Amino acid sequence: MAIENRIIYKHIDVEGWNASLEKYMSDGGYEVLAETVKRDRAELCAEMEKSKLKGRGGAGFPTGMKWKFLDRKSGKPIYLVCNADESEPGTCKDRLIIYQDPHTLIEGIMCAAYAVNAAQAFIYIRGEYINGYRILINAIEEAKAKGFVGKNVCGSDYSCEITVCRGAGCYVCGEETGLISSLAGERAYPRIKPPYFPAVMGLYDCPTVVNNVETLCWVPKVFKLGGDAVSKIGTPLDPGTHIWGVSGQVQKPGRYEIETGSCTLGELLYDLCGGPLAGRRFKAVIPGGSSMKILKWDEKFIIKNPDGSEIERRVEDIPLDAVSFQQCGTAIGSCGIIVMDNTVDMPEALANLSAFYAHESCGQCTPCREGTMWMSRLTKRIASGGGRIEDVDLLKSVADNICGRTICALGEGAAWPVQSNVAKFREEYLQKISSQIAQGGEARVDNNAYRLI
Repeated sequence: MAIENRIIYKHIDVEGWNASLEKYMSDGGYEVLAETVKRDRAELCAEMEKSKLKGRGGAGFPTGMKWKFLDRKSGKPIYLVCNADESEPGTCKDRLIIYQDPHTLIEGIMCAAYAVNAAQAFIYIRGEYINGYRILINAIEEAKAKGFVGKNVCGSDYSCEITVCRGAGCYVCGEETGLISSLAGERAYPRIKPPYFPAVMGLYDCPTVVNNVETLCWVPKVFKLGGDAVSKIGTPLDPGTHIWGVSGQVQKPGRYEIETGSCTLGELLYDLCGGPLAGRRFKAVIPGGSSMKILKWDEKFIIKNPDGSEIERRVEDIPLDAVSFQQCGTAIGSCGIIVMDNTVDMPEALANLSAFYAHESCGQCTPCREGTMWMSRLTKRIASGGGRIEDVDLLKSVADNICGRTICALGEGAAWPVQSNVAKFREEYLQKISSQIAQGGEARVDNNAYRLI
């Protein structure tokens, strides 16, 4: 049975709640910050490491370890950057925090900034979140007037400013080094690691921590409850909760905060999302935003239990935690579940996704720049009625030659959906192309037919 455990979403969609500082403080807001600035920084960072909390932005890197890698001996200033770009198709969980509960984010930023000794923090927000930008600016001014942001935070000798920067609608800015380049006023080109590990050479070539909105909202919880207590929420290898954004063909799409491992994918989609639309059945799901590998609904996998035993599970029986999805050959990414039912034409769906990635490639890497374009052209050709039988293998070959050959993960993010879609729905592709050939289909492509608006 799927039951929500709202920790980060405690105030979201609550009747009578608003985004004001007064409302936030009435529920104990900024009390954790007031205690945090009195504590030892090394102790706070140790608590974050003990929590075993992983980043919620997509990569799933342990937050405490990221903080630990900071070059604190360089003598350079340390920066904290909040990634609020949220450009992954199928993902929209951070937006609600920004719009409805901005002070939770601001308190998280200030607690994290104090712990890593950053005197300047930035919120890099997606350019389309115009109202969210205005809400954050207003909330920061409210917090500054009360002494929670700016000079002498909560009466201490610690000072830190928060600056909100709007992006220009670029998907690659979701990658931390591309975001850093954009924030510094440069073209949003991801950087090569090494030497540009943000913890050593980040913003302005200074040590930088980049965490996303949901991750930073966890910081006050960790500091208040303690790392050990947080590590016991959910599964040991992926503690805490995840906010799952469910979109596509379900009766109740939305955002659901679930304790890791407490229910299965099927329980989420049936108990909370109401199941498939009337008269339809589930066909496939993408579990972590459009860049993750797709799962067929009737697939089966061998999954290891925490005690080491193995069990065969169907897709609907996969526990909602990162490790379980990894064992199934995919990942939870940013927890954006995209549901497809039996009415979806898989070649057309892939053509839509491939057009998006071809448009969003920054063009810095040849395999990504050329490969995403060719994948888009091939999928358009198949979906538009001019496909050839050999296009199926050619499409997979192009995707295979992108993976592992690019500076950032956008290449893999574009190639993985192609690899998994073609492999798992190969017969559908061949049947579609054969039917087109039988009807005398010609190689015609409408370049505007498959694009996101």
